[in-house]
Amino acid sequence: MDFGIDLNIYHNKYQELMKAVDHIFNKMKIDYPQEVKCDQGCTECCFAMFDLSLAEALYLKEKFSELDQDLRNSILIEADKVDRQLNKIKKDLYKEHQQGVEEHRILQKASLVKSRCPLLIDNRCVLYDHRPITCRLYGIPMDMGHMTASCSQSGFEAGREYPTVHMNKIHDRLVSLSREIAEAINTKYSELHTMLVPVSMCLLTDYNKEYLGVKDDSRLSPTKSAQDTPTKEWVLGSKD
Repeated sequence: MDFGIDLNIYHNKYQELMKAVDHIFNKMKIDYPQEVKCDQGCTECCFAMFDLSLAEALYLKEKFSELDQDLRNSILIEADKVDRQLNKIKKDLYKEHQQGVEEHRILQKASLVKSRCPLLIDNRCVLYDHRPITCRLYGIPMDMGHMTASCSQSGFEAGREYPTVHMNKIHDRLVSLSREIAEAINTKYSELHTMLVPVSMCLLTDYNKEYLGVKDDSRLSPTKSAQDTPTKEWVLGSKD
C-alpha cells in the first residue's frame, strides 16, 4: 500500500494502543483468574460480529499481505463467503430498524450473531499477534454504551461490579488515529476516518489511492498529540 506517506508512523501508534489494551486484559486475567477463561484453543471471539476502523483495517491488511500467497488465496475465498453472509444479516437488521425496532434491541441482536472469522484456520488465528483490539478484549467486561457484555464463556456474574472497559473511549482513539491517516493522505473523502468494515471486507479490499480518494498532491503530514502514549486509565471504569 503506497499512498505517498509512511504508514509505519501510524501503525506504530496503533501498536502502542494494542499494548495498552493487552496490559488491561492481562491485569484483569491476574485479578480475576476464575472469571477470565481465555486460553489457547478457545475461539469464542473468532465468531463475533464487529467492525474495524480505518487505522485497524490498514494495519491488518498489511499484515495479511505478508502471508504466503496460497494461504491468502484460501482465506480470501472464505472471506468472500463470510462477507456475503454479513451483508445479508446487516440488511435484515436495517429493515427491522426501519420497521420501528428500537436501536438498542437491534444492537443486542447483532451482538448475538455468530460468524466465523476467515482468519481462523484449524481453530487458530493466522494473524493472532496482529489481531484487532476487539479480539484482545473479548473475554472481559466491555461497556458498549447501549449495554455491557463479555464473552459467554467467561465467569463474570450478572449483578456484580467489575472493572469494565469503555469501548467508546477506545473507539474515539481509533477514529482520531484514522483521522490522522486521512489527513496525511489528503483524501477527498471528508468522512473517510469514520469508515467501519468487518474483517472479511478488510481482507477483500484493495486499499489503493483510488479507493481511499487520495489526491495527487498527497503529502506526508504525521501529527502528534497528547494521546500518542495510551495508558490503561482512560478505558477502565466500574460497571455492574
